[in-house]
Amino acid sequence: MNLLLKLLGLIRFSHTLFALPFAILGAAMALKLNLYENTGYCPRMVEWVGILLCMVFARSAAMGFNRWADSELDAQNPRTANRHIPAGLLTVRSVLLFVVFCSVGFIVSTFLFLPNRIPLFCSVPVLLFLFCYSYTKRWTIAAHFWLGGALMLAPFAAWIVIRPVLIPIPLPPVLLSLAVLFWTAGFDLIYATQDTEFDKKTGLFSVPGKYGNKTAFRLSAICHIISVFCLAVIPYVYELFGLVFELGVMAAALILTVEHWIAVPQSDKPIDLSRINIAFFQMNIFVSIGLLIVGLFDLFIMTLL
Repeated sequence: MNLLLKLLGLIRFSHTLFALPFAILGAAMALKLNLYENTGYCPRMVEWVGILLCMVFARSAAMGFNRWADSELDAQNPRTANRHIPAGLLTVRSVLLFVVFCSVGFIVSTFLFLPNRIPLFCSVPVLLFLFCYSYTKRWTIAAHFWLGGALMLAPFAAWIVIRPVLIPIPLPPVLLSLAVLFWTAGFDLIYATQDTEFDKKTGLFSVPGKYGNKTAFRLSAICHIISVFCLAVIPYVYELFGLVFELGVMAAALILTVEHWIAVPQSDKPIDLSRINIAFFQMNIFVSIGLLIVGLFDLFIMTLL
């Protein structure tokens, strides 16, 4: 039990809430469209379980791999030196075994979607894409957007599970996924300002390390504006969303504005790490869970009123 708790701490299991709500929302949107078009297809309970298992296993494998790949860098960085591997709380062997277990669990979970074979065929490429993120800061400042790309897979994949049609390309999950991409990149740019000096010293590629914190904060704001725009456009290509979802998007925009107000230091004051953690962990949970709640309410409750 102690080992399990350490492993859950290693991957910050609670942060699964960042992407999971968008996966559920993507699946719910596909389900509602199936019902609206009277396709006759209603997902089985096992498929909903499969979405949950795939999300948990994929994220756990990716986070465990990231902690292993960055363990030497984490040991050099005062902010991360107390993480599980550099602090000696977990061995490299135990972490790698955990990564293998979660990777196999992810692939096996895609069998729950059969006869839909798309998730199974995509499982290994998806894992490789997730693992590659851990090395992006070593060669490109686009690392923030690679992370966004990793999280954007969740809503699109969940849509495909419930509605396995790729031609023509379905615009609603594409827009939702793009919103997740830029939302994630935006808050990762803010989070990365904690390591600006360390990135400069070690030669790691990050926007704050290469171009400074002001540029990172400005680019983060642009990313969040694009994210809100993508969300706002969804009702125009997905007519099953109405006023409630639009109000939810407005609320998300307000939360992101508050996030920037909390995290971005005024004038030339030093960065307050406690404020960044509040902005990163608390505000973004409100965005993801809040949009899920208003989305489900708009899809399944408003139609009954």
